[in-house]
Amino acid sequence: MLRPATTDELCEAISAATAPLMLRGGGSKDAIGAPSPDATRIDMRGFTGVVDYDPPELVLTVRAGTPLVDVQALVAGEGQMLAFDPFDHAALLGGTPGQATIGGVIAAGVSGPSRLSRGAARDHLLGFEGVSGRSERFIAGAKVVKNVTGYDLPKLVTGSWGRLVAMTELTLKVLPAPREQRTLVLRGLDPAAAVVALARALGSAAEVSAAAHLPNWNGDALTAIRLDGFPSSIDARAETLVRLLGGLDTLDGPDGAALWEAVRHASPLPSDKPLWRIIVPAKEAATVVRTLGDADWLFDWAGGLIWLASATDSQAIRAAASKVGGHATLIRADAAMRATVPTLHPQAAPLAALETRVRRAFDPNGVFETGRFGGHS
Repeated sequence: MLRPATTDELCEAISAATAPLMLRGGGSKDAIGAPSPDATRIDMRGFTGVVDYDPPELVLTVRAGTPLVDVQALVAGEGQMLAFDPFDHAALLGGTPGQATIGGVIAAGVSGPSRLSRGAARDHLLGFEGVSGRSERFIAGAKVVKNVTGYDLPKLVTGSWGRLVAMTELTLKVLPAPREQRTLVLRGLDPAAAVVALARALGSAAEVSAAAHLPNWNGDALTAIRLDGFPSSIDARAETLVRLLGGLDTLDGPDGAALWEAVRHASPLPSDKPLWRIIVPAKEAATVVRTLGDADWLFDWAGGLIWLASATDSQAIRAAASKVGGHATLIRADAAMRATVPTLHPQAAPLAALETRVRRAFDPNGVFETGRFGGHS
């Protein structure tokens, strides 16, 4: 393992590479993707620390190897938050909490329940510095919220799993944290009825911040809707939802927080089955779980995200997702399955051609490892 501490050292390591490189932060996502014992690991934790934080301007610049928990604590101290709701994969993968880095979160495009209302990780990355597969240092984006200069490379690298760029520094947009959060729930709905109810809530003036459905939460099928903001505003919007959906129960603060933490980490699902992250049009979520039959699952993003724990054949799972215009990512499995089943949903020929073109520009020598999709973990 190499651990560069400066951009020059990182450039030298990439330039000297004669075998695939795997970019690694805290290793929180090492268990995602095929094992890659032959790859040379580059430990990005030499790039740590806050470069600049301007709370009034809602802009934070931080080095990529900085632990996520440190970044979250920093902005929380100013009454602010990372609005795309990132989380540590330790609870999903049985790792040690607190190891995830902010660079790994962005490289993997990690977004939690708040992504429904506040946007994904890619929407909050304003700019970055990094090193390409040509071992060239470059800067993309800008340290301002409104920027229309050049290509929107921050969106390209977010979710690229370290296959295009070794990011060394990130500039993120942050937002004020809500004064209060309240969780309202409907009980006993089946998947189809839950998706309809959540769609009605999202289409209302209630400004829903998060929406999920858990088929078994403490013995109940629970359809959960979260409202954020000032207490008086939440009261008015809650009345709107009651008029629209009928009887709604309220989960007390700690109970509501526990529910969203469970949704974020898919913790209600059994840990002894392969875990899939399935993205589909929300209206098709019930169709997918009905098609797959015997499986454990929950809906986030009002049905747009399905966490599914199932021993069903991987081709059947991906076929069910593809049929409704979605895709399925294998998040957790044993080493044998990870070695044979692609982590990411196989792409159609046009997207494969696009990736080839991008690689020619950023990584012509193929130094960033492609087999396991685990870079910047």
